[in-house]
Amino acid sequence: MNQTEITRLFPVRIRRALAKACPDMKQLYEIRLRVNAPVILIYQGKEFFLTEDGRLSPRETEACFAGAGDLKETMEYISSYSMYAFEEEIRQGFLTIQGGHRVGIAGKTILEGNKIKSVKYISYINLRLSHQIKGCAAPILPYIIKNKRICHTLIISPPRCGKTTLLRDLIRQVSNGSSYLDGVCVGVVDERSEIGGSYQGIPQNDLGIRTDVLDCCPKAEGMMMLIRSMSPEVVAVDELGDYEDIHAIESVIHCGCRLFATVHGSSIEDIKRKPLLQRLMQEKIFERYIILHYEKRAGEVKAIFDERGTSLYDYKRRQGILC
Repeated sequence: MNQTEITRLFPVRIRRALAKACPDMKQLYEIRLRVNAPVILIYQGKEFFLTEDGRLSPRETEACFAGAGDLKETMEYISSYSMYAFEEEIRQGFLTIQGGHRVGIAGKTILEGNKIKSVKYISYINLRLSHQIKGCAAPILPYIIKNKRICHTLIISPPRCGKTTLLRDLIRQVSNGSSYLDGVCVGVVDERSEIGGSYQGIPQNDLGIRTDVLDCCPKAEGMMMLIRSMSPEVVAVDELGDYEDIHAIESVIHCGCRLFATVHGSSIEDIKRKPLLQRLMQEKIFERYIILHYEKRAGEVKAIFDERGTSLYDYKRRQGILC
């Protein structure tokens, strides 16, 4: 990840401070700007305030503050002075930029009927940096393949614990093939452009040679589109969210496709308490549950369970890191 690629998106004052404060861009996950509020970074898994002299401080009193002009200038750089070209993305509340990085925005919404037409007076920006960690899914491959068949797999993770990073590499390895399994066709519904990080329709992240991507498409609709048009053997989606997603999952499975998905949570018990997922668990739809946590770094596997709730891997017992 090129430091200049990231820092150039910000006004000179913030740009210089970032360049000094974050020499290792692989450890930088978020940069948040809010009008009349301190600039906040998520670096090495922790929250810091950016200082004017380019340090990361835990103290708010040392932070540099962002003004309305800073956010306006940042949006001009992000959009290459062509905000109108990003109207559809702005309506959805985020833009994906070159490199696969996602810029979340908030401010005053403009409504057309009951639907959001646009967002203006952008007063909040969250740059989430895209991180590829190639090979991080390799250690879990033996757990998700049974009798030379890919298992329906649900990745469960708290925020910022690497679920999308793990899913991305899992897609790549299944698509390219490995010593465990020949490569297969994978269909990805990338509703928020976080998996592939597509820019002008081209994924900026490596998802493998047999992968097809529907970018900025609702998951439920996209899953059925891919099945009808691209004949994938595996369908992958990020962050299951509503009952339409669940109904589409059932259709995917009935069509004979294998499924990779993620959801927010910290344990199997968390998922059991979600009305949205209770029936899928009762019917043993998912054959593997991968639980992530943040012990020393994002993306560490805490536990792996099968559809019956039998533990296949336990972090405390093994005291090892899979990714």
